[in-house]
Amino acid sequence: MSTDIGATRRGLPAVWRTIWKPAAEGGYQLIAVALVVGAGAGFAAVAFRWMISAATLFFSGHADYSAVQGHPGHPWLPWLGPFFVVLAPAVGGLVYGPLVHRFAPEARGHGVPEVMYAVSQHGGRIKGQVAVVKALASAICIGSGGSVGREGPIVQIGSALGSWLARVFRMPDSRVRTLVACGAAGGIAATFNAPIAGVFFALELLLADFEASSFGAVVLASVAASVVGRSFLGDQAFLQLPPFHLSSGWEFPLFLLLGLLAAVAGVGFTRALYAIEDLCDFLWRLPNWLRPALGGLLLGLLLLALPQMYGVGYPVLQAGVDGRYAVGFLLVLLVGKIVATSLTIGIGGSGGVFAPSLFIGAMLGAAFGEVVGIVDPALHGQVGTFALVGMGAVFAGAARAPITAVIIMFELTGEYSIILPIMLAIVVATGVSKLMSPDTIYTLKLSRRGVDLTRHPGTELMQATLVRAVMDSSHRALDGSLSAAEGSRLLLASGKHSLPVTDAEGRLAGVVTLQLLSVELAGSESRRGPSLSGVAEHVATAEPSATLDSVVELVLESPAGGGLPVAEDGVLKGWLSQEAVLRLLSRARP
Repeated sequence: MSTDIGATRRGLPAVWRTIWKPAAEGGYQLIAVALVVGAGAGFAAVAFRWMISAATLFFSGHADYSAVQGHPGHPWLPWLGPFFVVLAPAVGGLVYGPLVHRFAPEARGHGVPEVMYAVSQHGGRIKGQVAVVKALASAICIGSGGSVGREGPIVQIGSALGSWLARVFRMPDSRVRTLVACGAAGGIAATFNAPIAGVFFALELLLADFEASSFGAVVLASVAASVVGRSFLGDQAFLQLPPFHLSSGWEFPLFLLLGLLAAVAGVGFTRALYAIEDLCDFLWRLPNWLRPALGGLLLGLLLLALPQMYGVGYPVLQAGVDGRYAVGFLLVLLVGKIVATSLTIGIGGSGGVFAPSLFIGAMLGAAFGEVVGIVDPALHGQVGTFALVGMGAVFAGAARAPITAVIIMFELTGEYSIILPIMLAIVVATGVSKLMSPDTIYTLKLSRRGVDLTRHPGTELMQATLVRAVMDSSHRALDGSLSAAEGSRLLLASGKHSLPVTDAEGRLAGVVTLQLLSVELAGSESRRGPSLSGVAEHVATAEPSATLDSVVELVLESPAGGGLPVAEDGVLKGWLSQEAVLRLLSRARP
């Protein structure tokens, strides 16, 4: 019995119809490789978690030093007492500093900007060794006390895997970028048990594109990674919240106010991060490979004063959500995390800023909830609610990714009843953050290098291209002494929408279009109509020495869309068409 493949395909959902393509077009290949990338990112996330746990146990002697009571010493070095934390980051830096410096300088920092740069400027091409070096360096950095997160590294690791496999199969740049997003989504999905958030993190922050084919491939990768992650790490929610309910609509203004505060905290975190990094750059005069080791001593002194900053700090975050800390200590933890994370990155550490932004948001929200509970006893005990809303809002204020922020807060907690306050606070935080700063915590690193992700990739090319390089100097011009009827016949024969008109000395008299000539002939008593020089329309011109970006809007607004005359001292030199501009831009596609 034959099967109607066409009918089967027509019955598929839109996303599947988009990626279900003949093998010759690479559709099957994209599906298969996306699944492999997702599964690979899932295994990488599991291995990375284990590496962090092993490094933490080695450097601190505890499963998670931020969760210990008091300030115990290292069981292998009891004679050092609590002072071992001063040496731990320095020893770790002495290991990962030369590793990063020698093999993959891109592995330094928080990872996501480097992936965004690769997607925007290099077609998503990332060197394969970045994944290995990033995994080792970040695991050692976090395990030895670096106050950073694991999401940035796993995004870079998964993205490097996707980029490498795309190159192995010799895929075009558009597919390379899609598979980079697949790797990032898979890493987030497996690390946080958040498959939906992984998809939107990749699409909203990395691709800035929700095209159906990209969406379908990224979803498949996220599902594959989640299956792997849950098989090894379980499927429990990231945070455990007490029961929550909104008693009345009067509580929503409180969440609006929290959103405002979260925007200030998110932008403040961003500015502190880069200010401390700039200060470290200014003060450092020795070889870069030594910077994490000597800088680690300074970080160790901070950990000695505030051991809750050791590593990612999820147990401390959970304690804040549970309402175990007083308002004053919550604010100390908030400021401490900003300084500790900024210092870790500033000295050359490797780790993400997503988890620190959640930590900062949780401390801000919990402190806000404690104050609200004192002012209104009816709201006492809702610290966890405000802490969760603060987490999403501060991340949105720092990264300006509202869709990802809403979804990841829901997936991390499994608590749907809190979705409305989260949405309100995140929208407010995103809007206020945009008013306060044009850049996000991810894009600021790139804009400081002169990279603007919002600009078309052909902008730099147009800035460097002169009009004379792309104009048509052989473009035909009409003699101004010709009649409108003769000009109409010549214009029709040329196949052009418009032509320039010149006088006997070659000076530009204007431009005529078919519409203009038809109107003149219809209103003229003479069959020949007036002369072309008398009816030509005066238009803007471009100079041959002008850059293309300075005249591109004039080209687009030209009469009948024909183009723009190029003149120098009033003498016609050529013609700049829309087709010439489009051909140049097509060469600039990433």
